[in-house]
Amino acid sequence: MTSRNDILKELGLSPQWRLAARDDKTKTAALAITKPKPPPPPKPVTTPPPSPPPPPKQFTAQSGAAAELIAKMDWPQLYKTVRECRKCELCARRKQAVFGVGDTEADIMFVGEGPGADEDRKGEPFVGAAGMLLDKMLAAIGLSRKEGVYIANIVKCRPPANRTPKSDEAASCLPYLHRQIELVRPKLIVALGRVAAAHLLEDAPISRLRQSMREYRGIPVVVSYHPAYLLRSPQDKRKAWDDLRLIKKIAAGD
Repeated sequence: MTSRNDILKELGLSPQWRLAARDDKTKTAALAITKPKPPPPPKPVTTPPPSPPPPPKQFTAQSGAAAELIAKMDWPQLYKTVRECRKCELCARRKQAVFGVGDTEADIMFVGEGPGADEDRKGEPFVGAAGMLLDKMLAAIGLSRKEGVYIANIVKCRPPANRTPKSDEAASCLPYLHRQIELVRPKLIVALGRVAAAHLLEDAPISRLRQSMREYRGIPVVVSYHPAYLLRSPQDKRKAWDDLRLIKKIAAGD
């Protein structure tokens, strides 16, 4: 029988190579299709975490140098500085800063928390319902905001929704209040409400601070309820009357 090689030879297609004699193991290795080695897995690309977004603009409290400058201001300079102040975020929503009102040589200075909506609109402290009640309280002991009394607040701009002022907001405004106190030189300071008492004395319940005389920078301080609180809690008006009598007694030097 004619073999395949013979047929190829006759056709002039005899193979140009032949397998060298090898053992079975070598033949198998030679004839095996060598699969290419798989490429190494790509190295993981370490992507640095995205940079955090820049923080929102922060308003900073008064620096020591600014506080020293404020401590030397007269009334017109202080008024202008407060009206133009942008030291905290409260300035963003205010209609106007609320400086203070009353007798600049008063014997008694009342300090509240901060302006409300009516105060923000009119630019004067205690002019809403709480202000009307304060006027009645003053009249009950023979006082008036026009004579012998000066009224100011811890913060000069209205906190949104009348919330409690934040610590940094109060810190920004306190140099203004300190200077107001120095210029007025009152014989007595009345802290109206917990916030005013906390920044002038200590953060403690009104019930613990009432009916005692304390001091702020050498000036006697009496603590009483904020008129806005009395509107919500009329049952405490009797206690407020007791405070008013104490205020009158101290102011008279008794």
